[in-house]
Amino acid sequence: MNKILVPTDFSEHSTYALEVAASLARQNKSELVLLHMMGLSEAILTKDSSQEAAEAHYYMKLTQKRFQEFRDQPYLKDLKVHEMVQNYKIFSEINEVAMEVKADLIVMGSHGASGISGIFVGSNTEKVVRTAKIPVLVVKKQRQEYKPHRVVYACDYKIEDLSAYTSALKFFSRWPVDIHVVYVNLPTEKFKSSAEIYKERDLFFKVAHRMEIPANVTSHVVCDYSIEGGLFQYAEAVGADIIAMPTHGRKGLAHFFKGSIGEDVANRAEIPVLTIQV
Repeated sequence: MNKILVPTDFSEHSTYALEVAASLARQNKSELVLLHMMGLSEAILTKDSSQEAAEAHYYMKLTQKRFQEFRDQPYLKDLKVHEMVQNYKIFSEINEVAMEVKADLIVMGSHGASGISGIFVGSNTEKVVRTAKIPVLVVKKQRQEYKPHRVVYACDYKIEDLSAYTSALKFFSRWPVDIHVVYVNLPTEKFKSSAEIYKERDLFFKVAHRMEIPANVTSHVVCDYSIEGGLFQYAEAVGADIIAMPTHGRKGLAHFFKGSIGEDVANRAEIPVLTIQV
């Protein structure tokens, strides 16, 4: 992992993301790229009036000051940090920036509603998740010296999702983690018997691992009224510190969350979520 891209608006939640990104960068000897999206209007950027030019200058100076305040944080000491400014708040273009700087990971803060669907659906973060060709790590709360130990990987054992699964294994191979591959069985027309699930799992693992399933990878079946609810109840039960899942590009994650769950479950959605595009 050579470069980590961190979009920032200098808010509290983007600070949480930067702190986690800094911790990961230190562990992996990575560089950080801080991206600020100013959102200056076209009028400010193109007109010649002194007032508009002064306004643009003011925003640029303010951005430089905030970048400096970010860089003065003790958790960034001795890390290689680059700064970038994008004038328009077009969040789908973050993927283009990631490709330009050859980033391996995007780390973003989120202050959306609780629950995974609250983190992503209808938010700027979802726009990034939909378009990103590299993994996106979403952080909702402060986590100093972050290092994953126990991973919950959401999986429906579809062969077309193999690439995301193998990418997740590669990503987490940097740490001595336990990976819990979790299938959530729903009481809908998609309900499957244990025999059906295990048959699909065995084929999936046979293709993914070829020889032998690694000792740190285990499979589990959870029954719940929604995928989101099942994931978070399981994650809480085993003390997971990250949830990882595949996403299908432009479809985003909406297809992943059918049905609804209680607010008490959704409010527990405080651990980081890693999405990997199929």
